[in-house]
Amino acid sequence: MTMFKGIAASDGIAIASAFRLTDPNLSFDKKTVDDSDHEMSRLHRAIDISKQELRTIQQRTLKDLGIHESEVFKAHIAILSDPEFLKRIENTISSQRVNAEYALKTVSDGYVKIFNSMTDNDYIKQRSTDINDVTKRVLSHLLGVKLTDPALIDHQVVVIAHDLTPSDTAQFVPNYVKGIVSDMGGRTSHSAIMSRSMEIPAVVGFQGDLADIHNGDEVIVDGLTGNVIVRPTPEEKHRYQAKIRDFQARTSQLAAFKDEATTSSDGKHPILAANIGTLDDLQAAIENGAEGIGLFRTEFIYMDSESLPTEESQFNIYKTVVQKMAGKPVIFRTADIGGDKDLPYLHTPHEANPFLGYRAIRMSLDQPDIFRTQLRALLRASAYGNLSIMFPMIATTIEFQHAKRIFEDERQKLLEKGVAVGDIKLGIMVEVPAAAILADQFTNLVDFISIGTNDLIQYVMAADRGNRRVSYLYQPYNPAILRLIKHVIDACHENQTPAYMCGEMAGDQKAIPILVGMGLNEFSMSATSILKSRALIKELDSREMVTLANKTVSMASTSQEVLKYVHQALDES
Repeated sequence: MTMFKGIAASDGIAIASAFRLTDPNLSFDKKTVDDSDHEMSRLHRAIDISKQELRTIQQRTLKDLGIHESEVFKAHIAILSDPEFLKRIENTISSQRVNAEYALKTVSDGYVKIFNSMTDNDYIKQRSTDINDVTKRVLSHLLGVKLTDPALIDHQVVVIAHDLTPSDTAQFVPNYVKGIVSDMGGRTSHSAIMSRSMEIPAVVGFQGDLADIHNGDEVIVDGLTGNVIVRPTPEEKHRYQAKIRDFQARTSQLAAFKDEATTSSDGKHPILAANIGTLDDLQAAIENGAEGIGLFRTEFIYMDSESLPTEESQFNIYKTVVQKMAGKPVIFRTADIGGDKDLPYLHTPHEANPFLGYRAIRMSLDQPDIFRTQLRALLRASAYGNLSIMFPMIATTIEFQHAKRIFEDERQKLLEKGVAVGDIKLGIMVEVPAAAILADQFTNLVDFISIGTNDLIQYVMAADRGNRRVSYLYQPYNPAILRLIKHVIDACHENQTPAYMCGEMAGDQKAIPILVGMGLNEFSMSATSILKSRALIKELDSREMVTLANKTVSMASTSQEVLKYVHQALDES
C-alpha cells in the first residue's frame, strides 16, 4: 500500500481499478514544403473537423451539465475561429515554407509561453490550457492519429492523468468513471468544476509520481481529504468501504434538511442562499432548499450571447428567476464583464492584468448604454418578485453614487411611462480592500453589503489563487483576512445594514463556525453546499461561536492556529 496526497477537488470517495488516460503520439518532424497552399488546405480541413467535434461535445455538455460547463467549448471554437490566430499560422507556413503541423505548434507554443508568463489570474492560465487542448485536437487530424476517447470507458475505473482537459472530462460517463486523479490543476480549473457538477470524487495537484500507478492497480480516491491510496491492503479497503457507506448515509440524511429553516442551536437564523449563473442552476438551488439567491452572475447571459443581449431577453430571464423563487430574495450582480471575462463582440483591449483592470462596474460606468439596458431589464423584472441589485468591484463611494444615479434615472423614466417597478434594494460587493476598509462609510449609502471573498482574499494576500507557486498564500483562514471580514460585518451591524457573503468561503465548513460567530446574516454558496451547511449550523451555538471568532482575530497569527481553534470549538460544542 502506498499513500499520496493532493488537493481535494470534488467530494466523495471511490474505489476502482486505475485507468491511465495517456495522450497518443503526436510527434512530427519539421519539413520544408514546396506547396504552401496545400499545407494551408490541410490546416483548414483539420480545423473544420475539430470545430465540428467541439460543437458536438458542447451540445452534449450543455444537455448533461448545463450552460456554464459548456461555455469552455464555446471558447475552444472561438480560438479556432480567431482570425489573428489563423493568420499567424498561415504566415508561418508561407513565410517559412514549413508543414502545417510545425506552423500550428510554433504559433500555439508562442501563445502558451505568453499566457504562462502572466501568473496574475486564473483566466489567463486557463487560456493556456485551452490553447493546448485545441492544438492537440487539430494536430491529431493533421497526423491522422485518433485521440483517446474517454467516452469508450466501459467498466468502473479511477482515471489517472497528468492533466485533464475539459474535453476529456466532459466525455466521462459517471457510471464508469468513479474517481479522478491528476497531478495538474486546482479546485478552480474547468476540469475540477466539471467533476463537482458530475459528482465524481477528484484529487488534483497529485504530490507524487503518476508513473507509480499502473493500469489495473486498485486505487482509492478520497475527494474529502485529498488522499490517494494505491494498492490498498484489505484492511484499508475495508475501512474506506465503511467511509463510503458513511458518506452516502450522510448525503441521504442531508435531504431531510431541504425544507427546514436554517437555525442555530440557540435560535439564530442566518439565511442560506445559492450562487447561480443560469436558469439550469436555479433548479438545483430550489432542489437543495435555498432560502434565496445571494448571487446571480448576470455576466453569463452576456457570455452565452453572440452579441449584446437585448433588454427584452434579459428581462425574460430575470423575471423567470424571481417568479420561480416565489417571493424569496434574489440578488442580481450587474455584469462583471471585461478584463478577465472578455467578450469578443465588445472588442476590449488586451490587458496584462485583467483582474485589476477594465471590468465590472468600471466598464459599466464607462459604457453607460450597456449598463442602462441591463438596469431597465432588472427594474421591469422587479415587479414580479423580491429583487435586489448589487454592483461588483466597487472601490470608492463615488463609484457607487454614480451607479445609483444612473439606476434612479432609469427608474424614474420607467415610472413616467407607467411601467410597474418593485421596491429594489441596492448593495455592493466588497471584494476590493479599499471598500472593505471604508465599510463604515458605505453602510451609510447602501441597503446591504455582500463580501466577495474569492477576489478579496487574493487582493489582500497579493497572491493569485490559481498560481501553484504562490497558492500557499491563498489563505481564507489567515487572521488578516478574518480581521478584515469582521471589520466589514461589524461596520454593517453598527449601521443596521445586512452583511452577506457570496464567495467560496461562505460554504466552507471550517469557516462557517467563525462567520456564525461574527454574525454574518446571509451565506450564499454553491447549491450542493447548502444542505451540509444547514446541518452544520443547526449544531452550532452562536454564543460559543462568538468566542471562537474573537479568538481567531485576536489570538491567532497563522491559518493553522485558526483551524486549531475551530477544531477545539467544534469538539466542545
